[in-house]
Amino acid sequence: MAGIKVTEPPAGKSVRITTATTTSVKTSRGIILRIIVGTTAAGTITVQNTAGTAAAVLKASIPEGVYELGIEMNGIVVVTGAASDITVVYL
Repeated sequence: MAGIKVTEPPAGKSVRITTATTTSVKTSRGIILRIIVGTTAAGTITVQNTAGTAAAVLKASIPEGVYELGIEMNGIVVVTGAASDITVVYL
């Protein structure tokens, strides 16, 4: 179609998390693009900045899938409340 430009979303870098833990993904300003949930567990997944302010919370036992976020943050920290297998994609 004329006038429509199709672009791919940015690939970014990724971090895999498989335990209940607090993971500092990026200490400087960045964008969390998406969270890919491979295996879910009965614990929430919280995305927060380095000051501890939550930007997004994925509920416990969330279905497996890709969750697009696109949130710009001052540092990216992911807190997993249980041993879900997730991949965090960020810039």
